[in-house]
Amino acid sequence: MELKDVKWNEQAREKILLDADRALQEAVRQATSSLANADKEEVYKFLFEQLKDQFVDFQPGPDLTRYAEAVANGDFNSNSSAETEG
Repeated sequence: MELKDVKWNEQAREKILLDADRALQEAVRQATSSLANADKEEVYKFLFEQLKDQFVDFQPGPDLTRYAEAVANGDFNSNSSAETEG
């Protein structure tokens, strides 16, 4: 066996991705409830701070900007933010 063959199995990969999605959803939920009148840069900074220590070698991409813009624009309503809690 070679080191390049050492990988998480598909079930573990799915769980890791699901956990990452939930962390992002929770950060967006918190931003939506606490930064209602903030601009995109403020929301982006908040999301970055919430997520950076939860992941090894965190590199935010266009998704973080997309959700920061959505929060700043008020695109999340109370119903959609409540769905992420479960």
